Amino acid sequence: MTLHLLNDDARLLDRIRRGDEDALVILYRGSSRSVTAMVTRNSGSARDAEEVLQEALVVLWERVRQGRYRHAARLETFLYATARNLWLRRLARARREIPRDLDPDESVSEDSSPLDQLIESEEASLIGAALRKLGEPCRTLLVLFYWEEASMEEIAHRLGFANAETAKSKKYQCKKALQGLLKHHHA
Repeated sequence: MTLHLLNDDARLLDRIRRGDEDALVILYRGSSRSVTAMVTRNSGSARDAEEVLQEALVVLWERVRQGRYRHAARLETFLYATARNLWLRRLARARREIPRDLDPDESVSEDSSPLDQLIESEEASLIGAALRKLGEPCRTLLVLFYWEEASMEEIAHRLGFANAETAKSKKYQCKKALQGLLKHHHA
C-alpha cells in the first residue's frame, strides 16, 4: 500500500469520524466500478450494485462512528468485500424464495451461463450453511479473514486470542473443519 493511499484513507476516516457525509461520496465514486462489475458478473444489475454499495457504505459509516472499525485494508477493499458479502447473502436469500417452476434461462447474463450461475449460488449457499454448522469462533474468524480481509493481529484482538500466531493456527484449524464439512456434503 502506498503512503499516498494510506493518507487518503486516513483523511477519509477522519472526515467520517467528524460526520462529514461527503467522504462517503468520494468512497462511493472510488468503489462503484469494481462493485458494479462484481454484482453484474454474479446475476445482478447496475441498480443492485448501487444498492449493495450503499449498504456497504452504511456498514463502514456505522463502524467508524461507533469506533468499531479497524483499519487493516484499504477502505475500497473493505467496501468491495462488504458489498460482495451482502450480495452473496442476497442471492442466497433470493434463491430460497424463487419458485421451483421458474425458467432458469430467463435470468441469463452475458458473462455467465445458467450453469455457472447455479454453481456459484450453490457454492455460496453450501459455504454459508457450513459456516453456520462450524459455530463460533470459527465462523467469525473465517468471515473476518476472508470477507472483511482483517489482519491476523486484528482477528486476535477482536476474538481475544493471545496473539496473531494463535489466530493463524486457529484459522488453519477452522479452514480444515470447513473443508471437511464441504467435502462431507459433496460425498
